[in-house]
Amino acid sequence: MIRVLLADDQSLVRAGFRALLDVQPDIEVAGEAADGEEALREVRELRPDVVLMDIRMPLLDGLAATRRITEDAWSRDVRVVMLTTFELDEYVFEAIRAGASGFLVKDTEPDELLRAVRAVVAGDALLSPGVTRRLIAEFAARSKEPAAESALAGLTEREREVMALVGLGLSNDEIARRLVVSPLTAKTHVSRTMVKLGARDRAQLVVLAYESGLVRPGWLG
Repeated sequence: MIRVLLADDQSLVRAGFRALLDVQPDIEVAGEAADGEEALREVRELRPDVVLMDIRMPLLDGLAATRRITEDAWSRDVRVVMLTTFELDEYVFEAIRAGASGFLVKDTEPDELLRAVRAVVAGDALLSPGVTRRLIAEFAARSKEPAAESALAGLTEREREVMALVGLGLSNDEIARRLVVSPLTAKTHVSRTMVKLGARDRAQLVVLAYESGLVRPGWLG
């Protein structure tokens, strides 16, 4: 059973999500929060698998709450999906850097919401290729001089190659075609790379690829 925490200051939004999620055989709403501080308390108490977190909330905004959740060891396995009003929300970029596994617009289709909850629990980043590429471009525009590549010392050459392709926004299927391997092999390489680097999901690999200098601004086609 996938346990979800709803964190949004609008009660109608929470009610709508609860009505959709609670009728699923594999999903249950474990709790609700109306602000960031309450969300932190609920995460500690309920240990949900997924938090649907509004970016703009009183007392503590969703971005700060997400950073607190993803930085603490007690919530290492909690996945945060940011809820935004517009797809190009100004805080989406910072949310990914803060450790969010992705984001959804609040008026997303019901099937997409359900797929999203299940996807992040499976360890996938909730980022479409188009969104990933926009985030990469934004990161490239803001990035400073890359850090030394010593952080990647434990990776094999193939894992570095795969990480670079993830950093360019390619899906597992696209990586498989590029390297002439099976999608399962590509997924295995991505998973091993995440484990070695301590990345929560592939969204974090994108950030690490730029921060390490493995992928550099201007490589985006």
